[in-house]
Amino acid sequence: MPRHIPQKTSVQLEPHQVIIKPLLSEKGIHRSTRCNAYAFQVSCLATKTDVHRAVEELFDVKVEKVRTQNRRGKPRRTKMRFGYTQSWKKAIVTLDPEHHIELF
Repeated sequence: MPRHIPQKTSVQLEPHQVIIKPLLSEKGIHRSTRCNAYAFQVSCLATKTDVHRAVEELFDVKVEKVRTQNRRGKPRRTKMRFGYTQSWKKAIVTLDPEHHIELF
């Protein structure tokens, strides 16, 4: 009887497809100077491993850990219509103490 071999279901994303944009805010700048951690908006299909690999390849740094958050869209109103903003995914990447990203 043949055994069922699970197939990999995640989509393989290129590094430039994983990271959408850096998140530049007061909290993010503070985090980058004090904790050597940087925030990025990433693709909703990306996993922590994808983000880890993408940051190391694009910025030529060594990543220690990656934390992700799924951010839900907020309710918004325009005149008489109600809707929601788009949901998105946020990744906070902590780098090795010897490395730094010059973008921030």
